[in-house]
Amino acid sequence: MSEDKNKFINDAGKNGLILAAVAAIYFLVTTFMGKIEHGGFILTLLSFVLWAAKFSLCIWLMVGFLRAFAAENEYNRSKTFRYGANIALCSSLVYSGFYLLYVTVIDTGFFSGVFDSVAQVYSSFLTSEEMERMMNMESSMPTVSFFVNFFWCSLLGIIISAIASGKICGSDDPFANDNR
Repeated sequence: MSEDKNKFINDAGKNGLILAAVAAIYFLVTTFMGKIEHGGFILTLLSFVLWAAKFSLCIWLMVGFLRAFAAENEYNRSKTFRYGANIALCSSLVYSGFYLLYVTVIDTGFFSGVFDSVAQVYSSFLTSEEMERMMNMESSMPTVSFFVNFFWCSLLGIIISAIASGKICGSDDPFANDNR
């Protein structure tokens, strides 16, 4: 592996860690806010404001990382897009891993409360057999959540990379196989 490729992967990894840290901090803050009782509308509004701030910050950081990379690489859209996709994949993997660690080690009852609430709401609509099947899903939720988080975070990051690389570098094909 050449030195340029190592730098490419290293830098994408570092930037991915930064994005994952932003998402993890948001997750922790909103999780602990959810444990506050009697918050009502104010906590819901604050959660939305925090989500909007996290989302905006992640997009701003991603675009900043891509601008810096593009400036170093003669504004090559294909390379810039690949760099952004690598950032997105790294960030998604780290954040999803953190989420999995949190729900399986730190707060093992994370899904229990959710399933108990759902069971209370739907107990009159579902048969006992259906309720039992639903409650049996709880044990697989950490794994399912890992893959769902990984998929959606990666997809969103790749879409943002495609759009941003086009705006930053021009409108050539982001999927071209050029080795400039």
